[in-house]
Amino acid sequence: MTLSEHVSPADRPAATAAGDQLSSEQLLSRILSSLEDDKAEDIVTIDLRGRSAMADHMVIASGRSARQVGSIAEKLADRFKQATGRSARIEGKDTGDWVLIDTDDVIVHVFRPEVRDFYQLEKMWMPADALARVREAGPQPQ
Repeated sequence: MTLSEHVSPADRPAATAAGDQLSSEQLLSRILSSLEDDKAEDIVTIDLRGRSAMADHMVIASGRSARQVGSIAEKLADRFKQATGRSARIEGKDTGDWVLIDTDDVIVHVFRPEVRDFYQLEKMWMPADALARVREAGPQPQ
């Protein structure tokens, strides 16, 4: 399924004054499908509901090269516009190291692997109990 795939009227939320809108879960599902279709790697979804007012979900993914990162972001933005009639906000597409795509309900970060390793956004947004398990599993001092 891609962002532009037809959704039956029964699966859509009620119409609003701005027109039909996808729920954040429907949008997340379509974004994940788009990333998979474009061969994004190491896709991680972080639920932000109740933790941040900026969005409901964050998605972090990697592309193998700056060119692939830019292409993934561009295709995702195009599919988002086809599905919703709105333009996503994009930052960083020209360099292709780290591209942020803001769709309001879902924020997507696409990185080159070495840039992703450097910033480690997953650890920043990981729940405290999950982070403690990661630290326990890490290298032990000698």
